[in-house]
Amino acid sequence: METLHKDLQKQIGQFVAEDFRTAAVFSNYGIDFCCKGDRTVEEVCAKNKIDADELLDKLSAIQNSKGEQSIDYRSWPLDLLAEYVEKKHHRYVEEKIPVLRQFLDKLCKVHGQRHPELLEITALFIGCSKELASHMKKEELILFPFIKRMVEAKIDGVKIESPQFETVENPIAMMKDEHEAEGERFEVIAKLTNNYTPPADACNTYKVTYAMLDEFEKDLHVHIHLENNILFPGAIKLEQSFK
Repeated sequence: METLHKDLQKQIGQFVAEDFRTAAVFSNYGIDFCCKGDRTVEEVCAKNKIDADELLDKLSAIQNSKGEQSIDYRSWPLDLLAEYVEKKHHRYVEEKIPVLRQFLDKLCKVHGQRHPELLEITALFIGCSKELASHMKKEELILFPFIKRMVEAKIDGVKIESPQFETVENPIAMMKDEHEAEGERFEVIAKLTNNYTPPADACNTYKVTYAMLDEFEKDLHVHIHLENNILFPGAIKLEQSFK
């Protein structure tokens, strides 16, 4: 019982950082493990009226199973993790956005009259694509380079110059707010698409578009998780080590 009690106070993001397979358990319960990963199991269960013992049992079963373990990103140097996020997840977003916008535009023209929700889905995705483009540039040009400079300074045993934004916590707070906004936007998209389930009269383009939106949201969850739950806390801790 002592372990279960400790796990009640454990943050959702910690579970996923330790074993990414637990993300599937949280997703099945409709629990946001990326944007809102700083909530404890106890908080989430109380708010959503979830049986905490049942949830913890399922998490424990996953953690104790012999299935393929997820990559331990916590062991990675922060500069490598920042580079990985940029090269894998930022590039994924950049590649998929124009394709999805083209498909959604086509669906609106062909099916928009019978399925007016497509117009709202498209408007939401266009908003998301613009905000993500700006968001990723801020990370690539400001936040990630500073994290890399901190890593280099620590290796070289020298002090780090104070950035214009005073502390890394300031841009991180902004990035987390923007993450939450996009997470909420995709929650609406998921509802409007009936969790990416195409209607009975859907053509192949319709089905492919919904599958791509589903994949896009899943990638975004991993992307945000790596930053919110691993990279950002690590950067704050690293900066504090210079004081």
